Amino acid sequence: MIGKVAQRRETKVATIVAAAWDLARANGIGGLSLHSLARAVGMRQPSLYEYFDSKHALYDEMFADGNRQLLARLDALTLSPDPRAALKTYMRTFVDFALEDPARCALLFQRPIPGFEPSAESYAYAARALDGAVDRLHAAGIEDPSDVDCCIALVGGLIEAQMSNEPNGDRWTRHLDRLIDMYVDNFSKSQLSPAKSSRRKRQ
Repeated sequence: MIGKVAQRRETKVATIVAAAWDLARANGIGGLSLHSLARAVGMRQPSLYEYFDSKHALYDEMFADGNRQLLARLDALTLSPDPRAALKTYMRTFVDFALEDPARCALLFQRPIPGFEPSAESYAYAARALDGAVDRLHAAGIEDPSDVDCCIALVGGLIEAQMSNEPNGDRWTRHLDRLIDMYVDNFSKSQLSPAKSSRRKRQ
C-alpha cells in the first residue's frame, strides 16, 4: 500500500511529466527547458531536483511514461484470431501512436537527445511493446530473428518517412497493410523455395 507521502510524490511527478510533454510539443523534445518547466508547474528550478536529479532523469521518466501509454493502447486491442490480421492491427496501432505526437515519437523511437540512454527500468516498457510485435510476427509464421528485424525495420521506415515528409498525412503509412501482405507472402514463398526443400530432404 502506497503511503500518503509517496502518493503525493507520485502525483507531483505525474504533473511535472505532463507539463514537460506540453513544453516538448510546443518547443520540440530537445528544446525542453527546466527553467520553463519549473515555471509551468509553479516551482523554482532548484526544486525540480527534488524529483529529478538531472535533465536526463526527466527524459527517462518521460520515456517510461510514453511507453506506458503505448502499452495501454496495445493491451486494449481486440485482435483477430487470424494471425496476419492481428499483425496488421498491432502494427497499425503502433504506427498511429507514433505519428499522433511528434515530440513523443522523437523521444521513444529516435535518438534526439545527445548522451541520453533510457534506464533498464524504463526500457523494459519499450521491450514489452516490441515483444508484442514479435509475438504477432511469430504467430504469422515469421520466426527467424533476422526476418523479424526486417519487418520491424520496414514499419519503422514507414513511420520515419511519414514523419519526415508529411507528418499530418498518410502518403506512406496507408501502404502498411499492403507491405505486410507483401512481406508475409514473400516469406511464405521463400519457405517453399526449391533450395530450401532440397535441404530439408537431405536433412
